[in-house]
Amino acid sequence: EAQPTIGGGARSAELTLPGFTHDIASAVHTLANELPFFPSIPLEQHGLRWILPPASMAHPFDDRPPAMLRTSFADTGATLGPDAAAYESLIRPYSERWEELAADALAPIHLPRHPLLLGRFGLSALRSAHALATSRFRGEEARGFFAGLATHSIMPLTKVATASIGLVFAAVGHRVGWPIPAGGAQSVADALVSYLRSLGGEVVSDSQVNSLRDIPGAKTIFLDLSTRGALQLAGDRFSASYRSALEHYRAGPGICKVDWALSGPVPWRHRECAEAGTLHLGGTLEELTASEAAPWNGEHSEKPFVLATQPSLFDPSRAPPGKHTLWGYCHVPNGSDVDMSERIERQIERFAPGFRDCILARRVTRATELHLGNANLYGGDIAGGANTLRQLFFRPAVQWNPYATSVKGMYLCSSFTPPGGGVHGMCGVYAARAALRDLES
Repeated sequence: EAQPTIGGGARSAELTLPGFTHDIASAVHTLANELPFFPSIPLEQHGLRWILPPASMAHPFDDRPPAMLRTSFADTGATLGPDAAAYESLIRPYSERWEELAADALAPIHLPRHPLLLGRFGLSALRSAHALATSRFRGEEARGFFAGLATHSIMPLTKVATASIGLVFAAVGHRVGWPIPAGGAQSVADALVSYLRSLGGEVVSDSQVNSLRDIPGAKTIFLDLSTRGALQLAGDRFSASYRSALEHYRAGPGICKVDWALSGPVPWRHRECAEAGTLHLGGTLEELTASEAAPWNGEHSEKPFVLATQPSLFDPSRAPPGKHTLWGYCHVPNGSDVDMSERIERQIERFAPGFRDCILARRVTRATELHLGNANLYGGDIAGGANTLRQLFFRPAVQWNPYATSVKGMYLCSSFTPPGGGVHGMCGVYAARAALRDLES
């Protein structure tokens, strides 16, 4: 690990004031317990504890109560105006059969085990989020709510397949909710390292690998790197076609992130927002559509969609007594050097009048700075590349085994492989399985 602390995007630190613990990158780990890797290992025995807020997400509006994502379909539907039944009929089949769906939809290309379920999912998932929201829902509540879920694709909401991300995030929200780790994201990394060491493994920190000569004698090598990092490390060994695929892999938009130390909880206009671990701040479907198109077109939205989390409401270890932390970001063009904190804070103040009066300190991380703490996040891209239709199915190259490089015994295992970004471990799982198959053949 090149950094002095272990964890990459799953780390925490006192970024603002002493006693305030902030997550450096990942904060809410939506898929951690909804894909099979984390539940298969005893991380709780190594200090990890998950916290489930009463509501996974709140999506406030200017002129009405917020739409809320709760585990109960009835409770969620009660906040979706005229679309409660339409929403439940869309999402419930995928939530109830999540394990079967995930095994096919969130995996590398393969012959599906549940083709009918996958086909039903595909009919909706391969549409744009904007098209699905306007065709399935009549009210602004459900349309904005679904658009907020789909913004996790970090793509324009008019692009094909952006609906898939919204469907996935909604489905897992109705299972147990979106968990946050007690103590911060660092506790996830610490538990993983503790478990690895209990098995005889070793992790070396503050030690950057600049060349394959730095790891002589290794028979199997896993590159937990971006396409850019893989090229820098081993590009001279790759075949011309594989090298070309990595060189032409498309990066996604970046983010500008802000961490706040607060004198008290965020003063949300609607008290229900204080029950949610995550906030989607941006208003209506049309507002979110305009906001998410801007970064793709090289522009900075004046009213950006803001994704925020408020972990200290549910985990008092994150801040001194009576004080709180807030974490938030908006999407910007890849490589942007623009400080978006003023625009981000305007959006928060829009739904929480008096928010600025609570700020004790802030830390802004621009898109150009994100890679300084994690080289894979070059240009501020946190998704492992753009979630275009092609790169949803084939990342980083068009090949049956997306984890194998053109060098025998060398594999890519980062979020630049299926199923993409998020703290879930499955990129590594599938890469390891590919390596074991090769070793056994």
